[in-house]
Amino acid sequence: MHHIDFPNKFFVTGTDTDVGKTLVSAILMAGLKAAYWKPVQSGRESLTDTDWMRSVTGFTDEYFIPETYLLSQPLSPHASAGYDGIQIDLEAFKLPDDEKFPCLIVEGAGGVMVPLNENQLMVDLMDHLKLPVLLVARSTLGTINHTLLTLEFLKRSGLEVIGVVMNGPKNQINKNAIESYGRVRVVAEVEKLPQINLQTLGKAYIRYFGQ
Repeated sequence: MHHIDFPNKFFVTGTDTDVGKTLVSAILMAGLKAAYWKPVQSGRESLTDTDWMRSVTGFTDEYFIPETYLLSQPLSPHASAGYDGIQIDLEAFKLPDDEKFPCLIVEGAGGVMVPLNENQLMVDLMDHLKLPVLLVARSTLGTINHTLLTLEFLKRSGLEVIGVVMNGPKNQINKNAIESYGRVRVVAEVEKLPQINLQTLGKAYIRYFGQ
């Protein structure tokens, strides 16, 4: 168990879609009493990530910043925006006011190379917002390659990496490889929660992030 000094504002990304970014964001939101912002949401027919975060944390509306782009189709942002007849513009993304949101978690969509428009990727949004990055990876087979590739790309892009959170059953071999080859710290290994609510999220924060 590590003690992590998280920055006041940071960006949560993943090695892929469905690796647990939103669950990790919920644990951190509960523990840090942070606000949450999903700048781009693809697919609004079912529960959005912001809706899900609101339901599991029980936090009031002022903790949730509306999406800059709420797109209709569950596709890559560039494709979903195209379907909706719009183009995602980096200049439309503005970090919320520091005084109103002293602690903020920003969650990306998919991985770092997910296209936003014809010329820009999710990593360009991270750079535009000038935020340090927390990388969420699965713990199971295949994660070493995906995680090392993502870390290399983040570092080449000049972004500060806070560390890696591995999501799933503990895997010491994969953890050691990511830390050694990626020259990065695995700051937490988050295992499946029996249920998800504010109480279990708060306990998970203490257990996995040591605060």
